[in-house]
Amino acid sequence: MSLDKLVSWLAATGASKAIGDHAWVTPTVQTVHILAIALIMSAILMTNLRALGALGRDEPLSRFSDRYGPWIWAALAVLAASGATLIVGEPRRSLENPVFLLKMGMLAVALTATLAILLPLRRDREFWLAGGRAAVLKGLAGSSLAVWVAIVFAGRWIAYAAS
Repeated sequence: MSLDKLVSWLAATGASKAIGDHAWVTPTVQTVHILAIALIMSAILMTNLRALGALGRDEPLSRFSDRYGPWIWAALAVLAASGATLIVGEPRRSLENPVFLLKMGMLAVALTATLAILLPLRRDREFWLAGGRAAVLKGLAGSSLAVWVAIVFAGRWIAYAAS
């Protein structure tokens, strides 16, 4: 199925029409989406700043992962649900927008980096302390933070980019 056909089909669904017919739905879902962005960015910031050694040096990274990891995944679930609702409500605005596609690509990179930082800590609480892993951790954390910030900018840019 071509992208144009997918967009047309999605726009013709009852869910898309229901979202469009109720003027309060989109702003409400956007508000929830923005609050979830604030939550995930706060948790990512705290975890990555600890990984970079910029704060909480007296606590192991695994403790930060335990504290902020659940917030990251919960916010991600809310972002997925609210984002899907926004896409269904206005499929052409998102799916045919190159900035939206860029944002989704960056999200895949950011999630991969976040998982690369957090998942090893489930198996080994001191994983990042061994050998030369500290340099890898700092590279991942710095890159992850930069990509997450770029995702926020891309999210705002979607509204102004021509599709």
